[in-house]
Amino acid sequence: MNRRLTYFPCRVPVLFALLAGLALGFSGCSRERMADQAKAQGLLLMGNGPEPQALDPHVTTGNAELTIQMALYEGLFSPHPETLEPLPAVAESWTRSDDGKTYRFKLRPAARWSDGAPVRSADFVAAWKRALDPEQGTPYAYMLYPLKGAEPYNRGEGISFEAVGVKEIDEHELEVTLERPIPYFLSLLMHPVWYPVPSHAISQGGKSERIGAWTKVETFIGNGPFRLREWRPTQYVEVEKNQDYWDAGMVQLKAIRFMALDEPGAEERAFMAGQLHVTDALPPARVAAYRKTNSPLLQIDPYLGTYYLLPNVRSGVLADSRVRQALSLTINREILVANLLGAGQKPAAGFVPDAMPGYESPVELVYDPEQGRALLAEAGYPNGKGFPVLEYLYNSSESHRMIAEALQAMWQKELGISIQLANQEWRTYLQRRATGDFQLARAVWIGDYPEPSTFLDLWKSGSGNNWAGWSNASYDALLESAHATLDPDQRMAFYRQAESLLIEDQAIIPLYQYVTVYLKVPELKGWTGNLLDWHPVKYLSFD
Repeated sequence: MNRRLTYFPCRVPVLFALLAGLALGFSGCSRERMADQAKAQGLLLMGNGPEPQALDPHVTTGNAELTIQMALYEGLFSPHPETLEPLPAVAESWTRSDDGKTYRFKLRPAARWSDGAPVRSADFVAAWKRALDPEQGTPYAYMLYPLKGAEPYNRGEGISFEAVGVKEIDEHELEVTLERPIPYFLSLLMHPVWYPVPSHAISQGGKSERIGAWTKVETFIGNGPFRLREWRPTQYVEVEKNQDYWDAGMVQLKAIRFMALDEPGAEERAFMAGQLHVTDALPPARVAAYRKTNSPLLQIDPYLGTYYLLPNVRSGVLADSRVRQALSLTINREILVANLLGAGQKPAAGFVPDAMPGYESPVELVYDPEQGRALLAEAGYPNGKGFPVLEYLYNSSESHRMIAEALQAMWQKELGISIQLANQEWRTYLQRRATGDFQLARAVWIGDYPEPSTFLDLWKSGSGNNWAGWSNASYDALLESAHATLDPDQRMAFYRQAESLLIEDQAIIPLYQYVTVYLKVPELKGWTGNLLDWHPVKYLSFD
């Protein structure tokens, strides 16, 4: 049974003040700021962006969910807090066959679920079976395709799960067989979709609800450094230290409150009012003010992320690549970055960020309104005549709104077409995107591991995250060739060819490459900027 611990001696509507972005002024409270009180109690107050959809790793794809999941669960490996190098987690040791296809993992006997049950090999088998079950509909199922037989099983092509390359040797030894050697396989294992599930919590029939009951507050079972204590919808998710965690001695924080604040402006106001220790983001217009004073609170880190436009290519005018190319050619990305962002973001010609280790993009930035108008005319819409009004879908955020309005103005000026802006709250936006109920939408992709496939695999035919509905057999074949070679130079060459195809057909329209921009109190230690913006919470502490 989860018990709610009250950290603050005065309980007025603190959260309401936070969400409204007001300074604290609690009658009857000490004048000590909320963040200072929390620090003294070992409670981290962390801005986390939008309200999470769920805490089940087989359901979600967003960063808001991933951040919390990395506190609640743990896989065979976990990331080094600075380098992201895979560190042994539930796996105590491992061996690899000479051909690089077979791994044997020894699990830590001390690894426990938060209900005291041991973490067993069977928990990984059950998790991967569930993630690959076609009926579960896991968006990230394709990340398990390196397992032998995983792809045909997930696609329902008539093979049983027994043919998939994962086997329980005994309670604490797991054997994994791959289709082919994967040089970065251990890095893949850090992603939440590879986490175990408490198989003793799944019904005897082997099925579970789409959102597992063990991920909910009342019945929570996890194996990470923290356990779920409270979830107040639209407000926050709170976790507390898991005393059953095998490395509990490393964990210094007593609790973390992940605040659901989907507006960077509200986050900044809450931070400056002493209601947060770290924000998820910062409004672009505010960056210059912090830079001018050389504020130690401002953090700007490199990031493997790309902001892009997602055209629904299944039907309508956006099924014509000439229309998509016309939209792309008439976007002045330099102006967008300089005037609306201003924190070191770079205009994006391709989808894979320049910060990707070992990769050089084959795509050049092009701004050519004249050519864009020519392509639109060729598609049958000279000067925009007869072109239907397109709906542009985006989720609630001041920066998303500014970008949407800038694009709307550029396309009206250069192409003579009208764009209707549709602002939706996060859950509705995700639902519409996932079901293909959109024409043109803003989107962002953040890498899940430092290798180009984490971006390019999205657009393979049938990928669970291929929201555009684009399919190209030549593209698929190039990615298969990349995955099949162990030669790193040859692999990067295949990736470059694939990205060239993606952008030539303008399956997506990249806008800019991310950096992470946020505010953090100096006394929060163990937090290091890295390419994935992953901050393993077991290493965090206060002075």
